[in-house]
Amino acid sequence: MLNRIPSSATLLMSASLLLGAGTAHAALPAEATLYKNPQCICCDKYARHLEEHGVDVTIVDDVSLGQIKKSVGLPYGLGACHTIEMGGYAIEGHVPFAALEKLFEERPDTDGIGLAGMPIGTPGMPGPKQEAWNVYQFRDGEAQPFMTL
Repeated sequence: MLNRIPSSATLLMSASLLLGAGTAHAALPAEATLYKNPQCICCDKYARHLEEHGVDVTIVDDVSLGQIKKSVGLPYGLGACHTIEMGGYAIEGHVPFAALEKLFEERPDTDGIGLAGMPIGTPGMPGPKQEAWNVYQFRDGEAQPFMTL
C-alpha cells in the first residue's frame, strides 16, 4: 500500500514553494525613471526589459544627461547611454537583470551600480555576448567591483 500525503499538506507545501520562488522578484521596486537621449532606441529596449520584469518605467528624454549623471554621483568615465533612478539607487547603462536582483536583495550602502558603455548582448543591445560584463558599484564618485557576469 502506498503512503500518501494528505491533500492539505500537499497544498501547504505547494504554496510554500510558490512563495519561495517569488521572493527574488518581490525585492525589485515597482517603479523606475529612465533618463535618456530622445533618439536612443536601445534605451527604449532596456525600458521594455524592465517592464517585462514587472517594473513600471517612466522615460524622460528632455533633460541634460550630464547633469543627471553628476547628480547621482556617477564616477567620471564610467557612463553609458542612460541613467535610471530606481528604489533609491542609480542604475547606469544596460545592467543585466541578475545584477539588479542582487542589488535589491542585498541593498548595499552604495549610490548605485552600472555597466560602462553599451556592451553587445546586454539587455537592449543586440547580438551575442562577447565578453564578461563587469558591473561596478559607486559611492561619492568612486567605483569598485560589484559583480562580473
